Amino acid sequence: MVRFFPKEEKFFDYFDEASEKMIRGIRLLKEMVHDLSKVEEKTRQIKDVEHEADRITHETVSKLHKTFVTPIDREYIYTLITKMDDILDLIYATCERILLYKITNTTPEAIALVNTLEKAIEEVAKGVGGLRNLKNSRSILDTCIEINRLENEGDRTYRIAQSVLFNSPSDPIEIIKWKDIYETLEEAIDTCEDVANIIEGIVLENA
Repeated sequence: MVRFFPKEEKFFDYFDEASEKMIRGIRLLKEMVHDLSKVEEKTRQIKDVEHEADRITHETVSKLHKTFVTPIDREYIYTLITKMDDILDLIYATCERILLYKITNTTPEAIALVNTLEKAIEEVAKGVGGLRNLKNSRSILDTCIEINRLENEGDRTYRIAQSVLFNSPSDPIEIIKWKDIYETLEEAIDTCEDVANIIEGIVLENA
């Protein structure tokens, strides 16, 4: 009987929309860390993007409950869209910390972490976009490998950032502020790897 019910392909559109929001969010954050004179404006803009991403997540989950036949396993759809939303939440959390802590000077380590996160998000978008055609499984898996490499790069940068922070003469309050910001960025990069693991699972199960 299932053959009479076509698979609902709308979920791929939701994934693409979520990818667009992540890319928009990370680029706004990148602009922020390069120009800390516009922190409030960028935070508002990223909050708006985060709200749009929440709407996409809600619509995806709602559609999931109403759809009889899905193109990939339901659990994969749910975990993928929620993890993508988590990435944007962490981008916004980073901006919020920069605003609340009244950060006026950036650091090379913060810029490096943001750059790595941007690259990881671009690869996530590429991998998610590839799910429409699982015949390109090798290409999708290569994207997942690159995200894993970027996560390792992010870990190295995070360790360097911690070393610089705790081995340089600095105000203890500033150390606490930057430690929190670095941890949030590192968590966002880690979450990109979580998405890569989900994508890899989808490919291996369906290709």
